[in-house]
Amino acid sequence: MNRTTVWPTLLLGLVVLTGVSSLATGPMALDISNLVNPWRLTATEQLVLVHIRLPRTLLCLGVGAILAICGAIMQGLFRNPLADPGIIGVSGGAALGAAVSMVILAPFSALLPAWLGASVTSFMAFVGGLVTTLVVYRLARTAQGTSVSILLLAGVAIGALSGGILGLLNYLADDQTLRDLTLWQMGSMAQSDPYQLALVLSTALVLTLLLRRHAHALNALALGEAEASHLGIEVQALKRRLVILAAIAVGVTVAAVGIIGFVGLVVPHLVRLVAGPDHRRLLPLSALLGAWLLLLADMLARTIAAPAEMPVGIITALLGAPFFLWLLLKQKRGLGLA
Repeated sequence: MNRTTVWPTLLLGLVVLTGVSSLATGPMALDISNLVNPWRLTATEQLVLVHIRLPRTLLCLGVGAILAICGAIMQGLFRNPLADPGIIGVSGGAALGAAVSMVILAPFSALLPAWLGASVTSFMAFVGGLVTTLVVYRLARTAQGTSVSILLLAGVAIGALSGGILGLLNYLADDQTLRDLTLWQMGSMAQSDPYQLALVLSTALVLTLLLRRHAHALNALALGEAEASHLGIEVQALKRRLVILAAIAVGVTVAAVGIIGFVGLVVPHLVRLVAGPDHRRLLPLSALLGAWLLLLADMLARTIAAPAEMPVGIITALLGAPFFLWLLLKQKRGLGLA
């Protein structure tokens, strides 16, 4: 087995093994040997497996893959390992859009069919993420191209503004909506709505297929915008297209499970360390590693405080924040500032 196939095979094996463990993990432990033959499970165990564990596991796989791919896109577009959907404000904008749907538009959504009501939240999250992304991107545009420093600063500012408005919506919400919003802002896999699950999985599949066509362009962009343009890449059109795709995908995940940070930051960087910067390998490997990492974090969230459940966003923050600090120190040493 050569280097080209060893990492995909290893990651796929980890995803399968962790997925099976996820199906068996929870307040009601299931025998892993019985999972290959569900008919050996009791009626209650079958109910837990089919209606709770399996949708939750699939949701982790889809959300983890989407966040990791979007992180790889952002880092490739802006040629900076510190860029991710959260850092440049996409997640905050998507969260604000979804919160507007949950607090202000809730009376109207209740009149719609269940699948359409869930779509309203997803659509508002998408709109919020897209508007935020376009504003940050426009602020970072200069005559020489896109300024990464301005991009990050604008993302922090817009993220803070989104957080302030989100706090105002929390203040205006009733008790039940406030509880839902608080749990949702910390990221939780507990609510695996079948309509949102189908939307997340279809988004992950479409995103992966579409981005395969742009791997070569992202590789060219790594040389610089001018060099990529000389190679025939329409740089600005590429950026607009990929930014919109990332905003759509992040909006779907935020609407489904809330805000989950650091997956899009950590995963692509880890993949680069072991498999190199080629986006033809980086994108699919990021999807696999992101799916596995979020699945593992969700298992930890279910077991650390059992029988209670910790929001998975707390786990990813505890894992990702030290890694982010390590990246900052590494860049500091690389610039000779250490």
